[in-house]
Amino acid sequence: MNLRMISTTNSRHRNSEKGTHKNTKLPALGASLAVPVVSASTSMALPSHGMQELLLPSRGIRQLLSPMPSLSTFPAHTSISVSMERSASPRIVCRSGFLKSAAAVKVIVSNGRPDGERGEIRLGLPSKGRMAGNTLDLLKRCQLSVEQLNPRQYVADIPQLSNLQVWFQRPEDIVRELLSGHLDIGIVGLDTVSEYGQGNKDLIIVHEALDYGHCRLSLAIPKYGIFEKIKSMKELALMAQWTDKKPLRVATGFTYLGHKFMKENGLKYVSFSTGEGALEAAPAMGTADVILDVVSSGTTLRENNLKEIEGGTVLESQAVLVASRKSLVQREGVLDTTHKILERLEAHLEAVSQSMVTVNMTGSSAEEVAKRVLSLPSLSGLEGLTVSPVFRKRDEEVVADCYAISICVPKNMLDISVQQLRAIGASRVLVSPLTCILDEGSPRWQQLLSELRL
Repeated sequence: MNLRMISTTNSRHRNSEKGTHKNTKLPALGASLAVPVVSASTSMALPSHGMQELLLPSRGIRQLLSPMPSLSTFPAHTSISVSMERSASPRIVCRSGFLKSAAAVKVIVSNGRPDGERGEIRLGLPSKGRMAGNTLDLLKRCQLSVEQLNPRQYVADIPQLSNLQVWFQRPEDIVRELLSGHLDIGIVGLDTVSEYGQGNKDLIIVHEALDYGHCRLSLAIPKYGIFEKIKSMKELALMAQWTDKKPLRVATGFTYLGHKFMKENGLKYVSFSTGEGALEAAPAMGTADVILDVVSSGTTLRENNLKEIEGGTVLESQAVLVASRKSLVQREGVLDTTHKILERLEAHLEAVSQSMVTVNMTGSSAEEVAKRVLSLPSLSGLEGLTVSPVFRKRDEEVVADCYAISICVPKNMLDISVQQLRAIGASRVLVSPLTCILDEGSPRWQQLLSELRL
């Protein structure tokens, strides 16, 4: 939730009052100042002239819970109004021609809870880029569609999950807000969790493989110059060039992981320069010797005369579901909501790796047909197969002269499985996609409960 202060100042009093309230900083006319407000109170000083409006964006109707300043604080010609309209955000408006002194207005924003404790559960999702689009697509396929009324808004809902707010944030901010308690659950890349979480035990990876956002954090060195013959981290560490006065210069946005990685690989003399985007140009420009960056296909590295080396991969990354340990244990509803999200994700991810194959096959009995199919180990299905009689009308009589076999097969084995079924007498092959596979128990869920000691 943000608290936005909009200032419109009477120009007649601006100059006369200049310097009177040095600690009161106001945005320019028409500008806004965003201040994150969660459970703590925020105090603001209203200037002694003009109009101040505190606009509190809200989901539903919020309550402004702090004791307001006594009306005796303001001159008689000062008006204060509090608006709680259903269709608009709550407002505190102070209008005055001139105030003798700044009036402190204390506001607590807490979803209507007097103790300052927010009630909604918060899920952080990436706000921009390919990761953002892929995340929304995955949730939609899991029947957890994110409803965002305005693409410019940073708050949305998932109707299937009650009392849940979706907050769109930068990936690194999602990790920070999970640690600060402003978010409860998030979906980001493992590289981001590892860099900005820095091994904090309050972060728990609930699902480690959401199967998108695949990349690796890798060291890349020039193909030319002193690095031309270097092929491994061991050879890089043995280079005599690196000294206390002339360390290996690494351009990266992953200084935490980079420092740890270099130390583990025996590189003592290393300096880091932080940067985001176009790091591949740093060695050619002379601002760094090597780079440590996220790599997908490696095409950009090759086009900039850079190469990866043996042992130079820091970690393999993809999107993960991560949660705050503190929220899971202490905040009401977070554990249950996490379970629901995890179940949907697992059900969909298992389903998309499988295809349902249905074929017709003649045989003396259902048992004989089943035995024939199960004689091939690759056709055992998830938990076996289904055999049912196929009824046809023949000579005015209804007879069952063949059987239908339904079986789940891995998508990467689909062609081979169809060939094997045909080889044992199958016909009329039907292949159907699966939406979800709901299992009774989840190893990841049991692992989470064990991690939380629940």
